[in-house]
Amino acid sequence: MDAESMKNLAAGLTIAIGAIGPGIGIGLIAAKAVEAIGRNPESQSKVQQTMILGIAFTEALAIFALLFAFIILFL
Repeated sequence: MDAESMKNLAAGLTIAIGAIGPGIGIGLIAAKAVEAIGRNPESQSKVQQTMILGIAFTEALAIFALLFAFIILFL
């Protein structure tokens, strides 16, 4: 394999592996938030705010993986 195909493979693996964790994390966050709201509907606004903040931080990890993939591809 030449260097260009190795870079493509490394970038693909970076984003693939880097998106697994945030995908699972966001699913767990949403599931637990729905469960909490189902148990205590009065706390919906507080749970929803915390859920959105948690999703934003978790999604940042996937964005970092995408950034690293681009760095691998273009440097």
